[in-house]
Amino acid sequence: MIQTFHVTKVYDQGDRPALKDVSLNIEKGEFVFLTGPSGAGKSTLLKLLFVAERPTRGQILVNGRNVATLKPRQIPLLRRQVGVIFQDFKLIANRTVHENVAYALHVVGVPEKEIRRRVYNVLKGVGLYHKAHALPPKLSGGEQQRVSIARALVNDPVLLLADEPTGNLDRDITEEIMALLEQANARGTTVVVATHDPDLLDRYKKRVIVLKGGQLQDD
Repeated sequence: MIQTFHVTKVYDQGDRPALKDVSLNIEKGEFVFLTGPSGAGKSTLLKLLFVAERPTRGQILVNGRNVATLKPRQIPLLRRQVGVIFQDFKLIANRTVHENVAYALHVVGVPEKEIRRRVYNVLKGVGLYHKAHALPPKLSGGEQQRVSIARALVNDPVLLLADEPTGNLDRDITEEIMALLEQANARGTTVVVATHDPDLLDRYKKRVIVLKGGQLQDD
């Protein structure tokens, strides 16, 4: 599902690399934690995987596509296969929960009847259909994160990337979020979760990839 070959990322010439010579392999259907201290390169690696950034050197394969060489017009097609969950949610404040989740489907031209069906099913799955017409600022932090998960899952992605998805949430909400990610994984989605929370790694026995100073330290 994911292969990186000697990937290096330098944001500005003369700066220390955010990633340096990282090679790894994640199989289809795996659930993987990506961990390390702040500045280790976790978020950078995720950005490279959904082509928010390009590597300075090296090759990256995602679901068989070399993302390092994709033409700009090919990027949206790849992103339809990848769901992304951000720590700060990135919800549109003046759009309802339903509209936030439906947005990605409208962009790719899914018929309105199919959009309603998919949004209903995914919001029901995260326990938020009763908040479909609410605006994000009216929701709790845990509810907003569940909306962002619903938005990431509505396209039925083959790959789900989550950047510190439980970083600002209490233990009970964290368990709810992790249960949703594990359910997606059980349906066949490959899941990669970036976290610096050692308690999360201890409670959920998954494969752990460790970055430090932009380099792969342990796997």
